[in-house]
Amino acid sequence: MRKLLVLFTIVLPLLVQSKPKVVKLFNEKNLNNWEIYTAPSAPKTADPIFSVVQMNGENLLHITGEINASLATKEEYENYHLRLVFRWGEKVFKQFNSGILYHSYGPFGDGLGVWMSSHEFQLCTAKMGDSYCMGNSYFEIPAAKGAEGKNFLFNPQGVMSKFGNSFPAKNCSKQADHEKPAGEWNVLDLYCYGRNSVHVVNGVVNMVNYNSGRIEKDGSVLPLIKGKIQLQSEGGELYVKSFTLEKIKQIPAEYLK
Repeated sequence: MRKLLVLFTIVLPLLVQSKPKVVKLFNEKNLNNWEIYTAPSAPKTADPIFSVVQMNGENLLHITGEINASLATKEEYENYHLRLVFRWGEKVFKQFNSGILYHSYGPFGDGLGVWMSSHEFQLCTAKMGDSYCMGNSYFEIPAAKGAEGKNFLFNPQGVMSKFGNSFPAKNCSKQADHEKPAGEWNVLDLYCYGRNSVHVVNGVVNMVNYNSGRIEKDGSVLPLIKGKIQLQSEGGELYVKSFTLEKIKQIPAEYLK
């Protein structure tokens, strides 16, 4: 009995330690663990672009969308499952548009004059789940040309295609739209492991990206496996209920088929 008690005392802490830790990127209290950036040329606004507000007894992250701006983590992350629960608000300045920018690196402004170079999990309505190479990022995606031959569509049986600056395109579109109706909560899951990532919209795989990289000045591509995480303010009001991250040891095999 004494030996069993000693064994239990040793094993239990190991089991507790092995359980993946869920990190609340949005702590539901403040934005102390984030950095905010707006371009110097951006117009001034009366209200903060990013803030914590209370609605129906919940603390939510509010993004006005009034001007283009970045909310970026101060820490870098790699090999994780990220989950964002959000819905659109009522105000539209250009269109309901935003994005999760992951593996972010380098200075603000390298991407469209505002954001860091990164991979974008597109949130733009009607384009939710698309993949975009922001700044100097690079991906390879199995894809096929669209009906008009101008854009690329994700296709697991398609030709492995290169995306990024100096390549045929920077954007790859999903096959079908799985966004919830306006006002309803969308659940977005992002799986990143090594140089691969998967975009999941409301339980449906929308995009699989391979061979993540960063394009250097000489045109060479170096591996990109980690970085900061940014949320965009880009034309439409939105609310975030939760934003969490959990370390993983692999991407679920069923998502890579």
